[in-house]
Amino acid sequence: GSEQILRCNVSSWYVEPDFRNYATLLTSMAQKNKQVTYVNISPAVNTWPIIEALGFKRYCNGMFFAVPLLSRPEKGGKVEIVTEATQTVAGLSDTECELLRSHAAYGCLALAVHLPESTMPFLFVPKRVKHGRFPFPAMQLVYCREVSEFVRCAGWLGRALIGRGRPLVIVDALGPIEGLTGFYVDSRGRKYYRGPNPPRLADLTE
Repeated sequence: GSEQILRCNVSSWYVEPDFRNYATLLTSMAQKNKQVTYVNISPAVNTWPIIEALGFKRYCNGMFFAVPLLSRPEKGGKVEIVTEATQTVAGLSDTECELLRSHAAYGCLALAVHLPESTMPFLFVPKRVKHGRFPFPAMQLVYCREVSEFVRCAGWLGRALIGRGRPLVIVDALGPIEGLTGFYVDSRGRKYYRGPNPPRLADLTE
């Protein structure tokens, strides 16, 4: 079987003021395991220079706010909602089916898009985007095999999401995403890692 990759998310650490002088030492002690890939997927903007000084590398530059409803759906497609109770999904492996099932149990929206020759898995989590005075509802893409599969299925996913009042999808990105309607921002949304296995975009599972 494939070797298991260990990941540890180090977001949102806090050091008591009395021990601030030891903060760098404490974090380095906690991240000594060379087999583990440490990720920080929600760093505050003011911490970016500190994270980089600690040896973390950037793997995501920002966020693309996509409006998938504006993409043209491929012919012959349909969207299946996967729940905790779903046993199998035609066209998906048992591993992928279990991934969708387990994350549906966490409160994610798990969808499988069936196209005539292939089936593709997707996971989303509801988000409220603050812009100006009024937050508006969106979905964050938590998982897909490749961002290109999201682009390909955007039309069908957009139709499934608009029915839930979620016209916008936030996608981790290195820059603007070709084939999607929307806009890219790099003023927030950076993600970092340190360790042997660089994470890929669009995989925030577990």
